[in-house]
Amino acid sequence: MTTPTPNTLPLADIHLHTAPGMWPLAWGWWLVIAATLALIIAIVIGLRARANKTRAQKEALQALNTVTALADMNALLKRAALSYFDREHVAGLTGAAWLRFLDEQLPASKHPDGKHDFSAHQDLWQKGIFSKEGLSDTELATCKALTERWLKHALPPKASRASSYTPAAKEENHV
Repeated sequence: MTTPTPNTLPLADIHLHTAPGMWPLAWGWWLVIAATLALIIAIVIGLRARANKTRAQKEALQALNTVTALADMNALLKRAALSYFDREHVAGLTGAAWLRFLDEQLPASKHPDGKHDFSAHQDLWQKGIFSKEGLSDTELATCKALTERWLKHALPPKASRASSYTPAAKEENHV
């Protein structure tokens, strides 16, 4: 039998541990993934809700480009208002009450010189809707500009301006 020499010892090979893998993930990473997914879902839901909320406004603005008569503009305003406000209140509004409603829904910052645009042009609206002679091109352009401003800035209504005209407010007042 041979005796081992001091240079060669009977040692086993060194086996290194394998590097830790990605799976299973630590619980902290699962929390980060869950929070990220929740944030993405919340953003998608918010964007869809906003798109649904402004759909009627966008359709009304597109329809305004094809309108050529004041009666059609008035009907367009009424349809747009019915999309956002309580039908029982808005559907019955006519004349000065309708124009006052339109003025109330437009933010104060969008009224030039603090005047109520629709009420100030009440004679023009009445003439355009009920008169046989109709409106001149400049009068029609004025009405179209008022309609466009209302559609852009009054819709969708802010909670403070629409408080008494929405179905939720109606239920609160009923109780």
